[in-house]
Amino acid sequence: MTSIDTTTPALTVTGDHGLQAVLLDMDGTLVDTEDFWWQAEASLLAELGHQLDESHRRHVVGGPMTRVVDYLIAETGVELTPAELSGRINARFVELLDGGAPLMPGAAELLGLLREHAIPTALVSASHRRIIDLVLRNLGDHPFAFSVAGDEVARTKPHPDPYLAAVARFGAEPGRCVVIEDAPLGVLAGEAAGCPVIAVPSVAPIEPGPGRTLLSSLAELDLDLLRSVVAARV
Repeated sequence: MTSIDTTTPALTVTGDHGLQAVLLDMDGTLVDTEDFWWQAEASLLAELGHQLDESHRRHVVGGPMTRVVDYLIAETGVELTPAELSGRINARFVELLDGGAPLMPGAAELLGLLREHAIPTALVSASHRRIIDLVLRNLGDHPFAFSVAGDEVARTKPHPDPYLAAVARFGAEPGRCVVIEDAPLGVLAGEAAGCPVIAVPSVAPIEPGPGRTLLSSLAELDLDLLRSVVAARV
């Protein structure tokens, strides 16, 4: 698995009825880790004397970690620096994730589809590199040409930088790369990059919007749909 490296020549992608690449989010989209993140955050804060309830959960879904820790510190008043709280949450998450995380419904079939049709695919996540590598190691065989981690770009989601980096790495056009996301901030990042977005909400609701396709599960996603959302843009 390789991360984004601007010194490496871009991969060459070929047209597939307009579709050039698929850019897939990780937490809550590919793997069911949102509960793990919530457990890590809630259990850690509880140990520090601060109880979180479900009303807080929608504010921390989808990262990035900088936004999450700023929110948690502001809400709880916990006496830790953002770097300290971030480090503790990540460490607790790694402990919870060590045994692997289940795939989201339809994810295995989607990965098989992308592999079968040799569609260039990248994993684009707000999670840090060590988290991504742990998930992919537990995942085993996968179709990802590379991955982009939240700690490898100057600005992560909801900024477009991670998706623009992946598009550039493929040498592709944003409008011909489909972003698949589960969280509102990730959807905003994909749209800001100029990509058509397929949203499969996990924890936080996602409102309909122009150029945005909403599904209830990855199981509803097939090659015709991937092609059609690009065809609508080109």
